[in-house]
Amino acid sequence: GEGPVLLAKLVAMVEDLGERNDVEFEAVGLGVAGLAHRSGVIHYSPNLPDLVEYPLGTELAAALGAPVSVINDATAGAWAEATFGAGRGSDNFAFVALGTGIGTGFVVDGRLILGANGFAGESGHMQVRADGPPHHTGQRGPWEYYASGTALGRMGREAAAEGRFAAGLERAGSVEAIVGFTVADAVAAGDTDALAVLDAFSREVALGVASLVMIFDPERIVVGGGLTDIGEPLRAGIDRWLRELTLGADHRPAVEVVMAELGDHAGALGAGLLALEGRD
Repeated sequence: GEGPVLLAKLVAMVEDLGERNDVEFEAVGLGVAGLAHRSGVIHYSPNLPDLVEYPLGTELAAALGAPVSVINDATAGAWAEATFGAGRGSDNFAFVALGTGIGTGFVVDGRLILGANGFAGESGHMQVRADGPPHHTGQRGPWEYYASGTALGRMGREAAAEGRFAAGLERAGSVEAIVGFTVADAVAAGDTDALAVLDAFSREVALGVASLVMIFDPERIVVGGGLTDIGEPLRAGIDRWLRELTLGADHRPAVEVVMAELGDHAGALGAGLLALEGRD
């Protein structure tokens, strides 16, 4: 299965890092996409289908002879942004990582929310359309089906197929070849069709974020993940639609939407921080 292969790779990576930086490591933090239990067992990860009920944390700790903390990557990312990034100075914020899927992490009243098992923040899988199409997880209409980088690519292809995204067709060569990056590149070039696709996409992101606002009452939304490269047009779009879609927005202090500051390193940084803090 995937477990032993992944374990061997991780051991090699950690040892290589130690040698290259000439340090003895005192603890290892591991950020994993999926249901990473506080005990170090990976219960389930949609991206690693064979990694079911695998005790990755305990196996890695035994192989390295050092304590290992296993945590969901977006939860870890939230803690990194709280400590070093765009969450600084805020006791209440939601971290929303937009990539192939959607991962989220929450800091509420100054504390990182882990939940009973460490599974808190699987918001990408909350259903936003009960009658939506099936996602690769088997669920119907989850938020990440409509608002991830994968979704942005699909919206670009749909627009091109309907003659609404000529620039995308030109860049990619065919409708099938259009991906999220194609839309992002055309947005950066100021293409009006791409901006229209991004606006529709921003609405889908804001639809899920509005639910998070109504549940947790954050003062700030930190948008991370691979799509942060789009920058201000994405931030502004989410901000605008969030005001439209949050119940009672006119009677609430505005929720600030900001871009994450730590990029792809957030999950790794947060996992390392949590390992050092010795949180279980």
